[in-house]
Amino acid sequence: MVEPHTEAQPSPAGRVRRWPERLGWVLSGLVIVFFLVDALGKILAVPQVVAGSQDLGYPLHTVVPIGLLLLVGAVLYSLPRSAVLGAIYLTAFLGGAVAAHVRIGSPLFTHILFGVYVAVLMWAGLVLRRPALLGALLGRH
Repeated sequence: MVEPHTEAQPSPAGRVRRWPERLGWVLSGLVIVFFLVDALGKILAVPQVVAGSQDLGYPLHTVVPIGLLLLVGAVLYSLPRSAVLGAIYLTAFLGGAVAAHVRIGSPLFTHILFGVYVAVLMWAGLVLRRPALLGALLGRH
């Protein structure tokens, strides 16, 4: 005898419909962890992180404030109500990272485009979590 599905036990079709949202949270989680680690490295003035920032041309006194700004973006993106605002904020932040790498002549695929890779993962995670967002971004209502 087959037992009926209950709310506590979702149907197989329900589980299949939710996999994009789950994948979205996994991608978003990876991005959030990346930003938090980077932000904390700057805030705590981890020597390797500080040296990397200085190699990009940022003076020592700017590293902690940049880390605090990055932390704000990571928190905004991690909260469902402000995730879109956080994604916009962090996209601008990543654009600055791309520009910094272009300015010093970093390698294209490993350094310059790294910010683009992170942005794609960030937006993919957000769109998978909120499918209606894709329509809004493409101008479809």
